[in-house]
Amino acid sequence: MEKLNHMDNHMVFILRWDMELLVKTQKEYPIYVERGLLKHLGDYLDVKRKILVISDDGVPGVWCDLVTSQLSNYQLFIFKHGEVNKNINTLEDILKVMVNFDMHRGDLVVALGGGVVGDMSGFASSVYMRGIEYINIPTTSLSQIDSSIGGKTAIDFLNRKNIIGAFWQPSKVLIDIDTLSTLDDRQLNNGLVEAIKEGLVFDEELFSLFEQDNIYEHLDEIIIKCLKIKKEVVEKDEFEKGERKLLNFGHTLGHAIEAYYLGEYLHGECVGLGMIKILDNDDLKKRLIKVLDKLNCPTSVNYDIDKVYEYLKSDKKGKSNGIDCVIVDEIGQGYIKEMHYEELKEKLR
Repeated sequence: MEKLNHMDNHMVFILRWDMELLVKTQKEYPIYVERGLLKHLGDYLDVKRKILVISDDGVPGVWCDLVTSQLSNYQLFIFKHGEVNKNINTLEDILKVMVNFDMHRGDLVVALGGGVVGDMSGFASSVYMRGIEYINIPTTSLSQIDSSIGGKTAIDFLNRKNIIGAFWQPSKVLIDIDTLSTLDDRQLNNGLVEAIKEGLVFDEELFSLFEQDNIYEHLDEIIIKCLKIKKEVVEKDEFEKGERKLLNFGHTLGHAIEAYYLGEYLHGECVGLGMIKILDNDDLKKRLIKVLDKLNCPTSVNYDIDKVYEYLKSDKKGKSNGIDCVIVDEIGQGYIKEMHYEELKEKLR
């Protein structure tokens, strides 16, 4: 249920939203959104099950403590945060814990953290005993808006982002927007760039929220809109054969820039740069830059074009001559177009 308040005859979104969405892929699963949800986990999962909670050291301890305090038979595995640790070594460490904890297919993995935690937990769950159930509890704006649903799980390998992975849907997604209160401004804004992306590709009304005075007053509304968009897209194209590729707007160039800087810039920041580079509509580009400036996200960086181009050509979505890219000429009207590698190299300039 969405809870709204009326003030001075204007509808404004207050801080509390309670909602349940059902994602209807080959495996159906619910998304629950509720502020304060983590305080009563027993309403959403069997806290007496054998549970492995996976997190990283970037997640504030208050959330790990709150979750584990309600569990009776659990192990907590925490790895070092950052994209650089989304690798085969961390995967091996997780699998060792699962074996030593004597986990079976009837047991549960809980991912508590951002996109890296979700990727590591989901992929480990997909390969352990050929598949074990996991629940996603995203604690960052990036993971709540985008990565926590849709079943994409992966690790990076040989400097190639998400090159080893699997589609493995969670059994539930539990979103407590209160967890965003412990994010610093940069991390919060990093995730919001993915919402800007969804607005540009799918929903002009969503993008317009970022052009208003106070973006953060609309935080709950933004997250809910993004979840609805992602749910609809994933249901139509679970394995990214067509329409789901639209969610990659800005990612082709953005991933290459992200790989080049190796942690200096965050994922959302690089996606923002990728969107700027790929846009041809000058007016739209100016509007995007203005919004990114409001979020203190970079809108121009210096890099070695040839080196970024090499990362670009290793993109897992690439073909022999080019890559299917998302183009936006008009807000809400994104479409897919194959671009040759040389065209994309020119975009990097």
